[in-house]
Amino acid sequence: MNPVMPPPVRRLTVEPDPIATAHRPAVAEPPTNVSERMRIENVSLAYGERWVVREVTLPVRQGEVLALIGASGSGKTTLLRSLNRLTEVTDGASRAGRIALDGQDVDELEVTALRRRIAMVFQQPNPFPMSVFENVAYALREERRGARRARGRRGRRELEPAVIEALARAGLYEEVKADLDHPALRLSGGQQQRLCIARALAVKPEVLLLDEPCSALDPISTATIEELIVGLRESVAIVIVTHNLQQAFRVADHVAFMHLGELIEYGPSEQIFDRPREQRTREYISGAFG
Repeated sequence: MNPVMPPPVRRLTVEPDPIATAHRPAVAEPPTNVSERMRIENVSLAYGERWVVREVTLPVRQGEVLALIGASGSGKTTLLRSLNRLTEVTDGASRAGRIALDGQDVDELEVTALRRRIAMVFQQPNPFPMSVFENVAYALREERRGARRARGRRGRRELEPAVIEALARAGLYEEVKADLDHPALRLSGGQQQRLCIARALAVKPEVLLLDEPCSALDPISTATIEELIVGLRESVAIVIVTHNLQQAFRVADHVAFMHLGELIEYGPSEQIFDRPREQRTREYISGAFG
C-alpha cells in the first residue's frame, strides 16, 4: 500500500511531529487573493456572570486559515461558536462587541440564513442516519426552504450535480461514488467527518468553522483532512480551533493564541511559532502549560 501523504507544509523551522511529517511533500504555495470576510471587534462573551472571552478583535480572511489555539478554558471554542451565533442556544449567554460578515452585523441577519453562510463542523462526526447522498442532499433541500415550497421538493436528478460537487470538494467522492445509497454511518470516522464537511460545503458558505475536527481521528485520516483544509482556503474563509500545535503549524496561515479568555497574541504562523512576542505565548508554545 502506498504511504498516505500528509498535507502541504509551508514552514520548516518548528521541530515537527514524526507521524505527520513522514514523506513530507514539497512546500505549498502561499495563499493568493486574500480578502477579509469577517471582522471580530472588541467581542466579549459571558455565560451568566462569568466572562469567558474578553475584548477580542480579529479578522477572518478568505484565502487564509486562521487557527485559534490555547489551553482548555481559554475561550477559543466559545469565540468560534459566536461567529454564527451558536452561543445563543445556551441559556444565560451574552455578547458585547460586534461581529460582521462582509461588513454587515451578524445580529442583523436571519439566523438560519447566517448559519448557511457561516457553516460549522463539530469535533465529533455527526452524519445523519440516512444515506451518503441524502446527507448532502438534506443541506441543499433545506436551503431556501420557502422558495422550494412553491415549486415542490427537489428531486434526486436535480440535486445530484451539487451533491457530487460537494463530495468532490471534501475529497470524498472517489471513495464513495459506488456507495452513495449506503448508510453514512457505515463510513469510517475520517470519511464521516469529510461527509460532514461536504454537507457544510454543499450550500457554498463564505466561512467554514472547524471545532477540533480531527481530535477523534487516526493520523492517516487527520492528514487527509488537514490537506483538505489547506486546499479549501482559496474558496472559503476557514477558522479552526485546535489543541494540537503541530496541526496549527501545518495548516494555519495566521494564529491567534488565547489564554483565560484574552487574546494574547495574533500574527502569521511563522511569527507565532518561531518568534512569539509575548512571554505567555512562548511558554505555551514550549509546553510549559496547556
